[in-house]
Amino acid sequence: MPTKQARKPEGETTRGARAGSRPRKHGETTKTRQAKSKWSDEVTRKNDALDLEKGVFTSDSPGTIARSLKRSADASRRRKTDPFRSALSMLTFYINRAGKNLSKARRGTLTAAKDKLRQLFGRKRKLSVKRVQ
Repeated sequence: MPTKQARKPEGETTRGARAGSRPRKHGETTKTRQAKSKWSDEVTRKNDALDLEKGVFTSDSPGTIARSLKRSADASRRRKTDPFRSALSMLTFYINRAGKNLSKARRGTLTAAKDKLRQLFGRKRKLSVKRVQ
């Protein structure tokens, strides 16, 4: 008769599992799991709309980021919408992809780059209702 296994204390993992990882689905290999989790990285590398300058999002200056995105958007002929929307979409995509890994200071710099981008394209910021968190 099989014996009951004792539950592991909170925070302790089973052998071979990493903390915070989820169990694999039936038939899912580690390689396919990694491929699925890196879809946003592939979008960034193979983006067909803009050819971004290397390291554009690493700058500490919102103006530098905005000017680089504007140059890339204006130069691109493959985009499907106007340059402003392409540039803003790429910046928003980067912010969303980074998620909780962005520090408040870095998020502030990138948000300021959005405002600078609007200014460079002569657009006004749309007022929206702030959500209570």
